[in-house]
Amino acid sequence: MKALNLYGIEDLRYEESTPKPAIENENEVIIRVKAVGICGSDTSRYKKLGPYVEGMTFGHEFAGEVVEVGRKVTNVKVGDRVAGCPAFICGECIYCQKGEPSRCDKLSVIGAYRPGAYAEYTKLPATHVIPLPDNVDYDTAAMVEPSAVVAHGFYRTKIQPGAEVAIMGVGSIGLLAVQWAKIFGAKKVYAIDIDDNKLAIAKELGADVVINSLDKLAHEEIMEYTNGHGVDIAIESAGSPITSSQIFALPRKGGEVVFLGIPYADINIERFFFEKIVRNELTVYGSWNAVSTPFPGKEWSSTIHYMSTGQIVSSPMISHRPTLEEGPDIFRKIVNREIESVKVIFHP
Repeated sequence: MKALNLYGIEDLRYEESTPKPAIENENEVIIRVKAVGICGSDTSRYKKLGPYVEGMTFGHEFAGEVVEVGRKVTNVKVGDRVAGCPAFICGECIYCQKGEPSRCDKLSVIGAYRPGAYAEYTKLPATHVIPLPDNVDYDTAAMVEPSAVVAHGFYRTKIQPGAEVAIMGVGSIGLLAVQWAKIFGAKKVYAIDIDDNKLAIAKELGADVVINSLDKLAHEEIMEYTNGHGVDIAIESAGSPITSSQIFALPRKGGEVVFLGIPYADINIERFFFEKIVRNELTVYGSWNAVSTPFPGKEWSSTIHYMSTGQIVSSPMISHRPTLEEGPDIFRKIVNREIESVKVIFHP
């Protein structure tokens, strides 16, 4: 089987002799991968962290076609088009027992300790396999998982229709956040980035105002647009140490901040930004993964519903559609900034 396997930092190999998954338990499903996306966590692990298990098949954002099922599988059948929830929980820790699976002590995703989806085939338990409507194509469905991640963050807030929302960082997660903000009823969405191309896509996907923070500090612009009050909710989706500090200056007094990005670096917060948390009595949410109860959660069913209605779209976000064989070169070019990419979708 063709696959991309991670052996070490910046050591991603295209291999054609990777063992194809086989049914070992009666509740398992084997899926032929039709589309699989590169996650920001994948590039960070490739560049900085290395694999959990040497030689592990990488990747977790995918959709495909069911090709084989265990004898007790009833929710899908051979030939069904599906998305996959890649997250595994233990079911036994205190958080799982409380119905908080995103906080599971042993939460992991495929591509870490289990083979992932940068491959021709992958395997999941039937509980992790979600049928797709006919009008949701595979490229869009490959983004069900990151969309569910964003939905999980919004569900944590107290957002109400008519809210004003600022999204700092409009890579793929931020662009999905633009769309989710509108779904949750935001009357005005501000998209903030330093990349004019990404800001143009944000505008296409529903952002009302785009702000290039290289031109002027983001919080100064936001205050001008909101008559000095700030927004109701600010979403940090850049995963940058800089924006992880600046985000606190965007909300109004009593507003909310949601952290979706992972900076993978120390964050030093200037007094000006930190005092906003205290003086403005902000509520700050961390948001991790995309699962809730009953597993995998409303984040997944809602995502697929809104993809079906056309309120979540992916095509403007997808910048490259390479083959698996091109994978090592694509990863190298992304981390070395040799290509301008928003979302890369492999077609195995």
